[in-house]
Amino acid sequence: MTRTGIAGGLASRIEAELRRHADPARAEGEKRYLKSDLEFIGVPTPVFRRVLKDQLKDAPPLDRGALLALVSELWAHEVFELRAAAVELLDLRGELLMPPDIEVVARLLRGSHTWALVDSLAAHVAGGLVDRFPELGSTLDRWARDPDFWVRRAAMLALLVPLRRGGGEFERFARYADAMLEEKEFFIRKAIGWVLREVSKKRPALVAEWLAPRMNRASGVTLREALKYLPPESRDALSRATPAR
Repeated sequence: MTRTGIAGGLASRIEAELRRHADPARAEGEKRYLKSDLEFIGVPTPVFRRVLKDQLKDAPPLDRGALLALVSELWAHEVFELRAAAVELLDLRGELLMPPDIEVVARLLRGSHTWALVDSLAAHVAGGLVDRFPELGSTLDRWARDPDFWVRRAAMLALLVPLRRGGGEFERFARYADAMLEEKEFFIRKAIGWVLREVSKKRPALVAEWLAPRMNRASGVTLREALKYLPPESRDALSRATPAR
C-alpha cells in the first residue's frame, strides 16, 4: 500500500475513535469559545491524546514521508480535533522533520485562524525545527514581517521554549517585539507579554531593562503579562519611571 493509502487509513481510524468519544455539548462550548468555523467533536484533552497515542502504537512506524502524508490527510478535514491531531503528530514526531518542512508549518499556520492550533505549531513544531536547524532563523525573520498576524505571532512563539529555559535568542525576540510593540492586534500584544513573562522567571533583570525605555509604548495587555513575575522592586521602579499615559 502507498504512503497515501496508509495515511488515509490511519486518519480514518483516528477520526472514528475520536468520534466514539464525542460530546456534543462540549463541542458546542469549544466552538463558541474559540469563535471558529471548524466542526468540533468535543473530546477532552486526555482522551484526545490517549486516542492518538494508541492509534500510533498500533500502526507501522512513521517515517518522514508517512508523517507528512498523515498530517496532510488529517488537516484536509475541517474538523478541529483532526487538525489538532495533525499538530500533535508533528510535535510527537518532530525529530523526523527537516528544514524544508518549515514551509509545511507555515502553510498550516496560515490555515489555523486560532491560537489553539497556532501556539503549539509555533512553540513546539516550528520552535523545534529552529532549535535543531538554526539557519531557519531567517525564516522567522520573514514571518515577523508577514501581513498575517498569526504568522507574526508564530515568529515570536517559535523562540519561547528555549527562552523559558533560560537560554534562547532573546535579542531576536526583542527585535521582533520592538517592531510589533505598538500593534493593536490583541494576539500580538498578548504574545509579547507572554514571552517576556516566561523570560522574567529566570532573568527578571533582562526583562526589566528591556521594558524600561518602552513602558509608554507597550499596551496594557503586554504589561500585565510582562510584569507579572518581576520582583516588586522592579515593578515599582518601572512604574515610577513611567509618566501617566
